[in-house]
Amino acid sequence: MNLLLDTHIFIWYSVNADKLSKSALDAINDEENLLYLSQASIWEMQIKQNLGKLVLPSDIKSIVKKQLEVNAFELLQIKNEHFWQLADLPKLHKDPFDRLLVCQAQIESLTMVTCDSKISGYGIDVLW
Repeated sequence: MNLLLDTHIFIWYSVNADKLSKSALDAINDEENLLYLSQASIWEMQIKQNLGKLVLPSDIKSIVKKQLEVNAFELLQIKNEHFWQLADLPKLHKDPFDRLLVCQAQIESLTMVTCDSKISGYGIDVLW
């Protein structure tokens, strides 16, 4: 399976994996699965940290770098096609970062790991 981790899932996995469901943790730890972290999630984390809404035990750069190296996360680049897909996306969710992640999951045929119940309304594969 190709898994795109929602931002909060990436944070939980990196900092406090006890918050993850068993199925999400098992899928992330399964070496058969490819793990993706979107650039949009890095952007979201940096914004929230700068605003004081996100406190992490170390800087975002170190956390991301570690996950890319240790757990073989792939960095999912944002493509123009992801932005164009936003025009056709129903307005089920107001969070611009989640909306972009949904578009990436749609275009790249990824299963999104999230506990956000609104995401399943977009018709993508969701794991929680």
